[in-house]
Amino acid sequence: MTRKLTNYEQETIINFNKEEKIAYIFTYEKSWQKHLEQRLGLKPVMDNGFGGKEYELPKSRIKPPRAPRRLSNSAKKELAERLHRDRVLSTQNLVPVGK
Repeated sequence: MTRKLTNYEQETIINFNKEEKIAYIFTYEKSWQKHLEQRLGLKPVMDNGFGGKEYELPKSRIKPPRAPRRLSNSAKKELAERLHRDRVLSTQNLVPVGK
């Protein structure tokens, strides 16, 4: 009989070292598995039978975390105006269905 793992036990581990060029991602997270398989085209190299899968990928594809962008108020306003303008333009270019 197998027991169900708690959410705490369903971890994601990204593992690599300085010498090897390969990184390993082990995860129980279905959204990560879907992303790794469908979006990145990776195949699991191991399935533990409890929902956890391990993937290998080049270490160069793992990017270090970045600090969040800090925008000035004027930059935020400019981005908001550009987004609004782009949304207006995209709705004007829509073609009605059935015509």
